[in-house]
Amino acid sequence: MSKFLIVIDMQNDFIDGALGTPEAVTIVPNVAEKIRSFKGDGIIFTLDTHGADYLDTAEGKGLPVPHCIRGTTGHSLPSAIDTLATRKGNKKIILKDAFGTFEWKNTDIRDGDDLEICGLCTDICIIANAVILRTMFPNSAIRADASCCAGVTPQKHLAALEVMRSLQIDVVND
Repeated sequence: MSKFLIVIDMQNDFIDGALGTPEAVTIVPNVAEKIRSFKGDGIIFTLDTHGADYLDTAEGKGLPVPHCIRGTTGHSLPSAIDTLATRKGNKKIILKDAFGTFEWKNTDIRDGDDLEICGLCTDICIIANAVILRTMFPNSAIRADASCCAGVTPQKHLAALEVMRSLQIDVVND
């Protein structure tokens, strides 16, 4: 059994940029400490990734706030997290253009592995990927660290944690 830390969309635009929230800013030190103390087989980051045509996409029409545009500062990880993860090694990045991704099949994750999820936003990209991970890896232990996640609002964060519990995902530090 391998152990993976999955860091969802800890990007500048979701922290203090175009779609940032005070709650997102608050979890940055927690996520950095989680990365620093992680002892496992790999850290996988997802990056929400859009092009200049974002406002013409279905998502852009529903959320008309350009964000995470490839090549911008908003698309990047905060430098402290990026530097820390690079030093740790075993860092993989998945670029995704939707809330969830099926690229998990192109990682080293196998059914039965131990997976821990953290990042942004609990009620959108984290829950989308949690559902996909639970479906693709039904025998894996999956945890979400609530102290290393933030939602669009505190209420939506708590609601997403409840949905994850319903999917037999362990929620810790809430």
